[in-house]
Amino acid sequence: MRRVFVAVLLLVGVVGVVLGVGVRGLVAGGVGEGGEGSGGSGVAKVLILGDSVAMAYTPYVAKLLAGRAEVRCQVGNGGPTVRGLEYIDRWLGDTEWDVIHFNWGLWDMYGWQYPEMDRSPGAYERRLEVLTVRLKRTGAELVWATTTPACRGAEMNSGVVISAEREREYLDAAMRVMGRHGVRVNDLHTYTKEELGKYSMGEDNIHYTAMGQSKQGERVARVIAGCLAGGDEG
Repeated sequence: MRRVFVAVLLLVGVVGVVLGVGVRGLVAGGVGEGGEGSGGSGVAKVLILGDSVAMAYTPYVAKLLAGRAEVRCQVGNGGPTVRGLEYIDRWLGDTEWDVIHFNWGLWDMYGWQYPEMDRSPGAYERRLEVLTVRLKRTGAELVWATTTPACRGAEMNSGVVISAEREREYLDAAMRVMGRHGVRVNDLHTYTKEELGKYSMGEDNIHYTAMGQSKQGERVARVIAGCLAGGDEG
């Protein structure tokens, strides 16, 4: 019976990461709200905000920046911008962050768990504007990660197909917000798209293999390291 109970807990944890259930302590490499990070006192504080793609590459970032930065990710899936607006203060907590690397996008495109929400590019841009203003108030160096590519076919859970033209509307909306606020951009979309065929888990899946996650983590770590060094690395 004990083995069955443990197995159920593990299954719930996995589902929570993929679907966005707010399960505590599931992100390797450090989590918010009291979770342990990758560094100790005297090192930079780095927060990564994002969906399950970001949650998957966070452990690689934490490992690469160990000793230089304490890298954390929000508890549970960052979801769409509407979830960000609801939880942003909780995710930020009272930590004085040095760098915040953030993204919202795929959930706004696909509408997982939020089918009735206004997910138009215009609504997305307005909510992202509010979130960016809130993040600027922290005084941290901000880095916007452009949204990783939409599926090439119908997405496995929603059945939604995002055309290249529709995807571009969201990408451009985000860039307008970042341009207005002078936020540094990590073009993770282009970086990932160039190797999409090699690292994608399928034409109906927005996730990546372990090697793909590692490559994304390397890219993110380089950009964050550049921020901490005061340069443009990455």
